[in-house]
Amino acid sequence: MRKSEPRIVIRRKRVVAANKHGGSWKIAYADFMTAMMAFFLVMWLLSLVPQKDLQAIAEYFRMPLMTAITGGMKNDSGSSVIPSGSPSVIPNPNPIPSRGDVHTEGDLRDVRRLEDLKAELEELIQTDPVLQQFRPQLLLDMTPDGLRVQIIDKQNRPMFATGSAQVQPYMRDILRELGPVFNKLPNSLTVAGHTDSIQYATGEREYSNWELSADRANAARKELVAGGMDEPKIKQILGLAASVSLVKDNPAAAVNRRISIVVLNQRAERRIDEQNAAGASNANLKDLLEPGPALDLPGLPVLPGLMLPGTLGGQ
Repeated sequence: MRKSEPRIVIRRKRVVAANKHGGSWKIAYADFMTAMMAFFLVMWLLSLVPQKDLQAIAEYFRMPLMTAITGGMKNDSGSSVIPSGSPSVIPNPNPIPSRGDVHTEGDLRDVRRLEDLKAELEELIQTDPVLQQFRPQLLLDMTPDGLRVQIIDKQNRPMFATGSAQVQPYMRDILRELGPVFNKLPNSLTVAGHTDSIQYATGEREYSNWELSADRANAARKELVAGGMDEPKIKQILGLAASVSLVKDNPAAAVNRRISIVVLNQRAERRIDEQNAAGASNANLKDLLEPGPALDLPGLPVLPGLMLPGTLGGQ
């Protein structure tokens, strides 16, 4: 029998190509990190932008793209989110201001000056030995009309004598320290007096919180002028009684008794001047200044310039 030849077995290893991972995940991860960095950068920048500029940015993104590109419809005073469009179901809390309210470059510079004044006052309150001890009673904030400085009352440290407009000595010191500071800007001021809700025994018929708040605002004006502030800087003196409470849940609280001084921005000054001009234009001054017909009453001599009771006088 023939001896069988040895069997030769050839094993060929099958090479399986490995799955190609590629770098697509790296690109996705890099895009994600870039987006996160951009997001936090935008949030940080928005935290530095003033509130008024944020409103302007919001109005820009409310405008349709084609309208913004063509430069039209930038002056819509309606409440619609879409400029010059139909009313939107989404309320617009900050509509685009009308042409008379648009911020000019001068207005923006004025706002920056008031912000600088606010920073200067805050530093003065921290460093001045007179104002430093009254720091808890001084509130500073920016309002649409300008920089507001509020001097609030405390239970154990009232600014005025109870029920009167007599200025306490430390209140006098505060106002006389602030007077020269307000002279550094050309802006005008308004001074408003506020009271709590506690009424006089006579109620509102005679001397009431309305008269008291107005008298206290005028007393604060006198102390500002005595401290060195130019008297023509005062634009308005207001007595608001308890109509604008600082603590609405407790209108009888001591902090509601306060003096509010607003350093007006240019827009607020223009608005007040326009209101005064409108009131003057509505009055027919020519008819008011012309003397009326002389009254020929029996037994009474008619003297030149004599005005009988009931006629128009300057009392």
